[in-house]
Amino acid sequence: MTVALGSPSLSRLQPLFTAFRLGSLVLPNRIVMAPMTRCSAVDGVPGEGVASYYRQRAENGVGLIISEGIGVDHAAALGTGTLGESNLPVLHGAKPVARWKAIVDQVHGAGGRIFAQLWHQGPVRMPGTGPHPDAPSCRPSGRWGPLAGNTSATAQYLAEVRRQTPAMSESAIADVIAAYGRTAANARAAGFDGLAIHGAHGYLIDSFLWGVTNVRNDAWGGSLRARTRFACEVIKEVRRAGGGLPVVFRFSQWKLQDYDARLVDTPAGLEHLLEPLAEAGVDVFDASTRQFHLPAFAGSQRTLAGWTRHLSGLPVMAVGGVGLDRELKDSLLEDVLAADNAQIAARGIEQGEFDLIGVGRALLADPDWVGKLRSGALLPDFRSSLFAGEPVQP
Repeated sequence: MTVALGSPSLSRLQPLFTAFRLGSLVLPNRIVMAPMTRCSAVDGVPGEGVASYYRQRAENGVGLIISEGIGVDHAAALGTGTLGESNLPVLHGAKPVARWKAIVDQVHGAGGRIFAQLWHQGPVRMPGTGPHPDAPSCRPSGRWGPLAGNTSATAQYLAEVRRQTPAMSESAIADVIAAYGRTAANARAAGFDGLAIHGAHGYLIDSFLWGVTNVRNDAWGGSLRARTRFACEVIKEVRRAGGGLPVVFRFSQWKLQDYDARLVDTPAGLEHLLEPLAEAGVDVFDASTRQFHLPAFAGSQRTLAGWTRHLSGLPVMAVGGVGLDRELKDSLLEDVLAADNAQIAARGIEQGEFDLIGVGRALLADPDWVGKLRSGALLPDFRSSLFAGEPVQP
């Protein structure tokens, strides 16, 4: 099944195709290619097809690309996750940096802009896996997550990751923060236009924010504001090393450990979360949800992106299920029909609820999704194999 947009709908999509200024960077439209793991980097080096994969989305009109998660320069950053991921990219060492520079050059040659997403899996990494299997796990309190969370992880994976590990020491925390800085500097050297910090979905930064995985009683835990300290120090280090590049910070309520998890339950709680992060130097918040248009809190129709924009005053990207008729939790490994919900995104931008809209699986389904949306052509369905380890093709 495909979806066609009639001409009356096209005029309502116009807000998606207005320019947006982010510091000195001008985006031609509001559509952002959301970060998606591609498992195409043997020994951490992106494969030959990765450059054309990103270039095709740039030349077909995506306003901004945020790269797949790139492991920071830390031994425990990457390993097997909830989907059995492997061949994950890094941005340290001569070969990976050179390959990323070539990718960035191709994106720029196509008139595009690309940010590097900096990633540390933290508790989601299965112990004993990844490029450095002997590296100890990085968990603020040694916890993976709840014992009875709503997760799609396999029983074999859960048996390994639910074992308690030592809590991170002060020196271990300092090492990881420094690793973010080194990787940000490498991203700048490779020519990336900006830096995106993955602080969501139960990975390392999010595990410091989440009260279930962070039960520390020192300066890195306790109150919600104290739990933001690690994220704030990472943001400051990335800003310092990035030399003025724009910084995007991704956060979420849901976690891979528990799709029903919540960092905060009220707008006031969200404000307490966002304020220190904004003060640390975030330029754009990336509010990652399972369905971008759903209300965030009881008693209001405002979305998580909308509340983030309202409370922080900063630009915000909404993301979650754009162009598809089912949310990520229920459809990650299944085929999904296309859906015409871009008008909802356009209305959110027009009304000032958020500034950018992230598109993930729909852009995997078709690199020309933006062009087809703009022209009213048929929109493609999503094949699960695109997300379930199908290699990137040249």
